[in-house]
Amino acid sequence: VIHKVFELPPVVMTAVTARIKILARLDVAEKRRPQDGRIKTRSAGGREVELRISSMPTAFGEKIVMRIFDPDIVVKEFAQLGFSSEEEKTWRTMVERPHGIVLVTGPTGSGKTTTLYSTLKHLARPELNVCTVEDPIEMVSPEFNQSQVQPAIDFDFAAGVRTLLRQDPDIIMVGEIRDLETAQMAVQASLTGHLVLSTLHTNDAPSAITRLLDLGVPHYLIQSTLAGVVAQRLVRTLCPHCKAKARQDPQTWAVLTRGWVLPAPAEVYEPVGCLECRNTGYLGRTGVYEMMTVSPRLRGMITANLDLDGFTGGALEEGMQPLRISAATQVRRGVTTVEEVLSVLPAAE
Repeated sequence: VIHKVFELPPVVMTAVTARIKILARLDVAEKRRPQDGRIKTRSAGGREVELRISSMPTAFGEKIVMRIFDPDIVVKEFAQLGFSSEEEKTWRTMVERPHGIVLVTGPTGSGKTTTLYSTLKHLARPELNVCTVEDPIEMVSPEFNQSQVQPAIDFDFAAGVRTLLRQDPDIIMVGEIRDLETAQMAVQASLTGHLVLSTLHTNDAPSAITRLLDLGVPHYLIQSTLAGVVAQRLVRTLCPHCKAKARQDPQTWAVLTRGWVLPAPAEVYEPVGCLECRNTGYLGRTGVYEMMTVSPRLRGMITANLDLDGFTGGALEEGMQPLRISAATQVRRGVTTVEEVLSVLPAAE
């Protein structure tokens, strides 16, 4: 959520923009085209931190966005990701296997990369060859063999995975499955005994199946290789320094838990605002998850003409917990609010 911290005078803003572009090794004179770069610096504690810079021309001058990549933030323990004990158990079962495809889905900025890096860090051992193909490499780690795609020389995700299969990998992480060729290579890697982790852009976990079918992956190959799908979102967490107890509005709770019988908590917390959270009432973010393990029953439901509603119903009967119910659990624990959750999650149908 954007909020104003300070507004620089236009003259100073121009100078700051130029300085940032110099540090990011961008063309200072080029103001008509978007540019991307990165700045490497160190935190107060001496840790290396990378800033990802994106500049874009607008009607009123250049706009610059900086994304901060702190290794201590990108890689976390599973509990720090927001997993409940049951979700952590399910996730470990998905990824601690010798082969298969595990997908993490969600929109841009929903924490998919953090989940994957944290998982790779958990799985990495000296005797395992952990390889990645990324665009771009979000965090450099000596425990992984990392490659960045370079479309200019025809080194895309599919070519990267094809090459990795000759590099004796144990675990492969593909930054994103964007096309049929990449999906086919991920399937081939799984069929030849490798664990493949990757991402897709879908609203929920069951929709990942239809996305793969739309790309052109045969349903029988999805049946054979897909081990599980996790859909996720990030919600802001209440500031622990100033949050205050409140009563939950039953109507708002009913909107969140629509279709589920989940009693409203007698007491929740609401944002207040203080110096620690810059008067926003929120400090930090956590994940909410929808975990779908592809059971034998669900494999049998994957067909060329998949009935998504029927498949989703089957997944729920097999134990999948929807994003909204996972988020409702976080509200009951006093971690976030219903209003914050409803602003992030897709509308219930």
